[in-house]
Amino acid sequence: MAWLNDRRPDWSGGDLLPVVVTDAETNELLMLAWANADAVAETERTGEAHFWSRSRAELWRKGATSGNVMRVLALAADCDADAITYRVRPAGPACHTGTRSCFDPGASTFGLRQLERTIQDRRAADPETSYTARLLGGGPRRPAEKVTEEAGELSAAALAGTDDEVVREAADLLYHALVLLAARNLDLSRVEEELASRHGAG
Repeated sequence: MAWLNDRRPDWSGGDLLPVVVTDAETNELLMLAWANADAVAETERTGEAHFWSRSRAELWRKGATSGNVMRVLALAADCDADAITYRVRPAGPACHTGTRSCFDPGASTFGLRQLERTIQDRRAADPETSYTARLLGGGPRRPAEKVTEEAGELSAAALAGTDDEVVREAADLLYHALVLLAARNLDLSRVEEELASRHGAG
């Protein structure tokens, strides 16, 4: 965990500063909380998000009771040093209502980044109970075979299937492509970088 700039929080204006929490991988806005100097110091010490509860007047660790801890990958103070951002890897919903984000509770935010994270989590699972763990257990060969199989099924659905079938087969293909990347120890960010390099090229 590191600070993203040379600025540090300025506590001279009061004991509390707002903390904007974002997903480090998706840049999604997750929540807003408050922190004092002790909360920030504890965040730095443990690598997990700590805040100050104004209602309970006490330090609290996100996920202490729910298990939805937030691993803090980086911190930054804003231009005036009177606000902080935590860039985190959340273990579960950010909002106490059970939604991923406090700011858009009605939106479905599960996407390729979250799927990639789930696949990595399944790597250590029991192959007897986890299909993903079984795929990853033998290296890239089996995932590669599944990508070929799923690409063919998507093509067939596109030519003769319903829209729902096309969507399902596309989801299968994307999932197995991410498993193949994981089997090769490649991150989705590498693919994103490649796509970005092609953007506007023609």
